[in-house]
Amino acid sequence: MILYNVTVNIDKDVEPDWIEWMKTTHIPEVMETGYFTNHRMMRMLSQEEDETGSTYAIQYNAETLGHLETYLNTVAPKIQKKSIIRYGTKMAAFRTVLEEV
Repeated sequence: MILYNVTVNIDKDVEPDWIEWMKTTHIPEVMETGYFTNHRMMRMLSQEEDETGSTYAIQYNAETLGHLETYLNTVAPKIQKKSIIRYGTKMAAFRTVLEEV
């Protein structure tokens, strides 16, 4: 099992809108691609106090690395662009890939 983890720091002034958009639009769009078997969205609690933003981890499970690579090479750029257009400099994201052992 492959875990695709997207860590996002989102400015507090857009955080409620971002959470709603993630739950109703972005995550469903990612899941509809068929490359992932499930997902979860977690808010990071153990972070330094940041008055400007909150950090979240959105985790997607793929059955194989091939599924993830296909998603990243074909669909991800278009989906990620929507986040950038909507939130711009109000969010920062980085991605990691983990393998279950």
